[in-house]
Order: sequence, then C-alpha cells, then structure tokens
Amino acid sequence: MTTIAVRPARREDVRALSATLGKAFFDDPVMAWMLPDPEVRQRRLNRLFAALTKYHHLSRGGVEVALAGDHVGGAALWDPPGQWRQTTGEQLRAMPSLLRAFGVTVRRGMAVEERMSAVHPEEPHWYLAVIGSDPLLRGKGHGHALMQSRLDRVDAEHAPAYLESSNPDNVPYYERFGFEITGEIALPDGGPSLIPMWRNAR
Repeated sequence: MTTIAVRPARREDVRALSATLGKAFFDDPVMAWMLPDPEVRQRRLNRLFAALTKYHHLSRGGVEVALAGDHVGGAALWDPPGQWRQTTGEQLRAMPSLLRAFGVTVRRGMAVEERMSAVHPEEPHWYLAVIGSDPLLRGKGHGHALMQSRLDRVDAEHAPAYLESSNPDNVPYYERFGFEITGEIALPDGGPSLIPMWRNAR
C-alpha cells in the first residue's frame, strides 16, 4: 500500500477539505435527510463543513488532512478532551454560514445538534466529529491513515475517544479501530438514527 501523508490542516486547506467532505457525505443518510434536495446538497454540504472547520474545529488543533499528491483525499475533524462544545462566540460567527448551508431545513440541523449534545459523554475524551474521504479514492487508505494518525496520539495520552456514526454501514469500520456501540440517537420526523460509539482508553 502506498504511504499516505497525513498532516495538520491549515486555514488555506478549508476550501479543499470541505469540498472533499461534501463529496464524502453526499449519500450519507443523515445529511440526505437534513438536505433532501440533491440539486443543492453538494454546495450546501461544502458550506456546512467549511463553517464547522473554520469556526470551531480548526482552532482546537485536531483537524488533519490525508493527501493524494497535492489533493486533499480525506479529512478528519477531531476535538481534544474537554473542547467539543462550541463557545457562544463560535456559534454566533458560524450562524450566517450555517443558515446558508441549511436554508429552510435549519431546524433539522438544530434538532440533530441538540440530540447529539444531550447524550454526549461528560468524561474527557477525544471527539471525532467528522471523517471522510473522496469517493473516487475510497478504499485507498486515506480514512485508515487519518484514523491511525489521531488514535496513535489518543493512545499515547491514554485517553478514550467518541464518535457518532451517521451511516450504519460504517459501524464495522469503526469497530475495527476499537469503538463500541453505546446506544442510538433517534432523530425527529421519521429521520434516520445516529449511532454513538465509544473507545476506551488504552
């Protein structure tokens, strides 16, 4: 397997990594439920991931990109222990971009955030908010390289980790890295479920 370079993301990477994540999540069940119109979903997902990265995750120091040549083949948005919550200032700065991303479905986005926050573990942990790779490169190892890069640090710190899978098809993948299902987060209005997963400290 070709070695894939993983490095911390920089501000100038935001556009490329948000485009890659937008492609990665285009067919995701939760994203399709929040943004049901496929004609605008790609553009709005790009805006969503750009806003989340720029106004929250990037400042925490846990965003990484996996490179395919000079192209961002994959990206992961992690938050260090105790830093997964957005500050009021971050929420205010992100709001215009999030409104443009969600449009009339902004209430669905807010409902997802509320339900996720309600069951988020209190114990300090590394939080994997988002991970994805370009569908054209899927299976080439970009996701694996991103997971291993951060989990090496997580294990060096003897810290636990947490994520929510928005696609049940990805659960076995996360289980291979030591994550275990802890429950289910049901979304309103007949929406799909999120699957919370926890990885004990090692």
